[in-house]
Amino acid sequence: MTQTLTPLPESSLSGKTALVTGSSRGIGADTARYLAQAGANVVINYRNKAPRAEKLAGELRELGVQVLVVGADLTDPASVQAMFDEVASTFGSLEILVLNASGGMESGMAEDYALLLNRDAQVNVLETALPLLGDGSRVVFVTSHQAHFIRTTPTMPEYEPVALSKRAGEDALRERIPALTERGVEFVVVSGDMIEGTITATLLERANPGAIAARREDAGKLYNVSEFAAEVAQAALDPVPADNTRLVGDVSSFGTE
Repeated sequence: MTQTLTPLPESSLSGKTALVTGSSRGIGADTARYLAQAGANVVINYRNKAPRAEKLAGELRELGVQVLVVGADLTDPASVQAMFDEVASTFGSLEILVLNASGGMESGMAEDYALLLNRDAQVNVLETALPLLGDGSRVVFVTSHQAHFIRTTPTMPEYEPVALSKRAGEDALRERIPALTERGVEFVVVSGDMIEGTITATLLERANPGAIAARREDAGKLYNVSEFAAEVAQAALDPVPADNTRLVGDVSSFGTE
């Protein structure tokens, strides 16, 4: 699909390197695309979609930036360490880390998989990346309103385990803000509503037919993948809000903490 959005100023990220977890498709792929459009060298991370990741890499190289494709299972610390070793040897440093990959609705996974991926793996990815993140670098954590507001606003039963685990991941990352600030590393959470066209939305719709349409009607509008990815990309460059949170779209139906 041809992208028409160019959310970041041309050359605004020239000379910087960005890694986006889970970027072979969906929000991650479009985020990587927007960062590359702005001049950033990009690390595309995937778990098992190598051909898709390589196809995106070829497209982004045509923009004149360097692209590294690295497969890694984020729940495997050794795999994560190997990924950042490769980033270190290729680029030497990392200026933008987008924690986009998440999950937990897949079938056939262990009971604790959502917490393992959405909390433990997110923290480990950040900790493993830290030696590469210098003064002025930025970490962006991508989440949903359904997870961000889970303590005050119930969500669909099918999504609750994922929402709780993603909020646990957000909390664990926020606890590291003082230590990150000491290193000159900025941190921002980007929270969006249900996103049209994502795997999560598809799985939710399958489990609870009509759920997405009902949410769309309630919110007035749901962002699509490319629109939300544009917000994530902008969060890598825009000033960090005082509460380290960028809320995308309507939040009037979610209770504040």
